[in-house]
Amino acid sequence: MKVTIERNSLLKTLGHVQSVVERRNTIPILSNVMMEADGDTVSMTATDLDIAIVERTKANVAQGGAITVPAHTLFDIVRKLPDGSEVELTAEDNDRLIVKAGRSRFTLACLDKEDFPVMSEGDMPHRFELAAAELKRLIDKARFAISTEETRYYLNGIYLHVANTEDGATLRAVATDGHRLAQVEQDVPEGAAGMPGIIIPRKTVGEVRKLIDEFEGAVQVSLSDTKIRFSYDGAVVTSKLIDGTFPDYSRVIPKGNDKMLEMDCRLFAEATDRVSTISSDKTRSVKLSIAEDTLTLSVNSPDSGTATEELAASYGADALEIGFNSRYLLDILAQVEGETVQVFLADPSAPTVLKDMVDAGALYVLMPMRV
Repeated sequence: MKVTIERNSLLKTLGHVQSVVERRNTIPILSNVMMEADGDTVSMTATDLDIAIVERTKANVAQGGAITVPAHTLFDIVRKLPDGSEVELTAEDNDRLIVKAGRSRFTLACLDKEDFPVMSEGDMPHRFELAAAELKRLIDKARFAISTEETRYYLNGIYLHVANTEDGATLRAVATDGHRLAQVEQDVPEGAAGMPGIIIPRKTVGEVRKLIDEFEGAVQVSLSDTKIRFSYDGAVVTSKLIDGTFPDYSRVIPKGNDKMLEMDCRLFAEATDRVSTISSDKTRSVKLSIAEDTLTLSVNSPDSGTATEELAASYGADALEIGFNSRYLLDILAQVEGETVQVFLADPSAPTVLKDMVDAGALYVLMPMRV
């Protein structure tokens, strides 16, 4: 194999695929990326056995072939090469890759391409298209609530399914960690109507989001009960799904919260951030004292002291005091697009609902805490 490729093009593709590769691997071949040259393209494949990514990029291929090369090492080399340089990649004897650029030359030890695992995809009967902007929205507004608790593995991803509502069917993404919940919905794309409810793993969500960051077109989504594939613009991500049952999240979304607080979202977030500066790292708690048209935020820390800040707000119900984890509250407020946020409350121990005035398809639930 002998290939010449522009450094920036190689860096971009390597950057996408190498992030799938775990830094520590018990299986040496999984630390490598498979590089295949054919025609006028080089395709690179990386996998951790749960997720696989293939991306193609244009190159000047003098001789076709395939080799597996240490992913992070090659990425670090290319990253440090001068901008705009031409990189020449030559495979020798199937166990070495020569990397040349200008006066730099590197020789990397490689592993046999025959040992590189191929993820079997199987049949994926459900197929639909999502605009990149729609997929970004579903991911961005839900993923902050994904649980990192490995024992509750069925919460370690985004639950994507078609939900039936009073207004008809909707494609819905839900994530929760038991403390907060994010629910985002949009119109059901053509072809998605009969899809099963699936849980897309956290790592897959992150990789797909990185890949579509600079992409504006449509993403092809194919899925079965056990796997999902995202295809777009020369890149394909295939992933196993989480084999578990997502809980009935609708039971934790309160329907009767009749006390509504409405206020400027940015001012609310900035004030929360300020007063939480002195809250203890363990609890991160902030108290909201809500009276007619005013909101007082306060933190009382035995170690650091106290902080209070008063804000103007629209509120016409009975006075109420409620506590929240400030970090969880800030995570939700960061997703609100509109200038104002609506907070629906019931009592100090009941879940609170937050809604975005601009994005009607997004809804957030936050559990209170004692303060």
